[in-house]
Amino acid sequence: MSVASQALTAQSKFSLKEWIFTTDHKRVAILYLIGSFAAFFVAGIMAMLMRTELATVGPTITSNPTNYNVWLYFHGAAMILGYQIPSLTGFFANYYVPLMIGAKDVAFPRLNALSVWLYWMGIVLALLTFVIPDPPDIMWTGYPPYSIITPGNTAFYTFTVLLIGFSSIAGGVNFLTTIIRMRAPGITWNKLNIFIWCTMAAFVMQVIFVPILGTAVTLLSFDKYLGTHFFDANAGGTPLIYENLFWFYSHPAVYVILLPGVGLIYEIVATFARNRVFNYKGVVYGGIWGTVLLSGVVWGHHIYVSAIPSWLALIITFTTLLISIPVGLLVIGIVGTLYKGSIEFKTPMLYAVGFMFLFLIGGLTGIPNAMSAIYIHIHGTQWITGHFHYVMAVSVTTAIIGGTYYVWPKMTGKMYNETLGKLGFWLFFIGVNITFSLTMWLGYKGWPRRYYDYSQFPQFQGTQQIITAGSYIIFLGALVTLITWIHSLIWGEKAPQNPWGSKSLEWTHAPTPPPPGNYPEPLKLSEDWHPYGYGK
Repeated sequence: MSVASQALTAQSKFSLKEWIFTTDHKRVAILYLIGSFAAFFVAGIMAMLMRTELATVGPTITSNPTNYNVWLYFHGAAMILGYQIPSLTGFFANYYVPLMIGAKDVAFPRLNALSVWLYWMGIVLALLTFVIPDPPDIMWTGYPPYSIITPGNTAFYTFTVLLIGFSSIAGGVNFLTTIIRMRAPGITWNKLNIFIWCTMAAFVMQVIFVPILGTAVTLLSFDKYLGTHFFDANAGGTPLIYENLFWFYSHPAVYVILLPGVGLIYEIVATFARNRVFNYKGVVYGGIWGTVLLSGVVWGHHIYVSAIPSWLALIITFTTLLISIPVGLLVIGIVGTLYKGSIEFKTPMLYAVGFMFLFLIGGLTGIPNAMSAIYIHIHGTQWITGHFHYVMAVSVTTAIIGGTYYVWPKMTGKMYNETLGKLGFWLFFIGVNITFSLTMWLGYKGWPRRYYDYSQFPQFQGTQQIITAGSYIIFLGALVTLITWIHSLIWGEKAPQNPWGSKSLEWTHAPTPPPPGNYPEPLKLSEDWHPYGYGK
């Protein structure tokens, strides 16, 4: 029996102890996958509860507005901090980075294991929201003074954010070191996968900006429990300090989520179009790193209505419009990669096309939002809710689900059912567009955000019911996707080593699924090797 076969046989035997104490980057990735999708489904249930409540005027399934606030808090915080960021910088980064650069593992395997268990502690703590007698009642942003005077448990929110934040920083140090120091011979900077560049950029932003969020939420608890006055206007502080600190992290977090999602789309599009990445260096140095460079100077458009100086609003308007240039380069690169490609519409490719459609709507509606003269009129409306979901929440979710389908054969050694995969996509895609196009329309009509009841707007009940129906379709699509993956694990056909015909290293050189150590023999790459070497 070969070394690879022995490793695969050993890996196939389940051992709870080995999974708990594992330092194998692939198993750590799967732990991130399970945690992030668990957070996704629980946060999705919170969305269903909110949408059911809003289906009719007046109380529908709860007469307590605090319950609605808890649903809103958990939905927002879990979707961003518990699902999207960990699935992209946790699951995909862990699974792909060492394989794509020809490494046997990450630079610091034990730190990697610590990172995933800090994340899991944060997830468990967040789920205790529904058990403790005083759950956080602070929305998902934690804005003072409400988060300080509320009887809800603000410290619970602070500690959850800190746990997940420490996990992110540990991951950032680990993966930046891995990418810089552990590339196999022959993998130069201009031969890295776009996903590697995007992941590297995301971790640079995480290492820079996560400590700022940690500082903000810590000061929040200091004010509430220790009697400090950082955000107390009556004692010389101001809530604007928190708002600036929060968004100084939270807007770069949009790109922490977006860039790895775009990186996944590039991998899928290049593979299923059988094309080299269009304008590779422009995408990397202009699109990816241009976005990183500008990510820290656009936070202010979230607080146009918070009494920031008019001169600062003018600067932020300019920088927010300016960042559309590097993001535009990323989109042009995807479209150019499709040009004259031999496109095959497997399930991952459907999700990639879905991403482009949803992100285009979100991006185009973001341009007027950047202008302070327009934003101050739409800030508190459902227009912003619709835009935000289009540009980040649901568009990146299509990238995450499509990317999971793409890596599925490599990770599990099983093929999934294409019919079920495509059914899940169409349900999700149709539901998303029903829900959030009408959400933006309600915002255009002046319907406000975060309202538990809308007795003063009875004329919108019919539209709200259609939106709620659309959200049920989204949930049904997610459920079909889950069934597809379970079906694959139990009844799926054995996957070949490279079912997609990709040129990338993890598909051409690593066994399926990869054994511990990834590559049984030292890699020998030809001088003309490239992860997108199609059409030779």
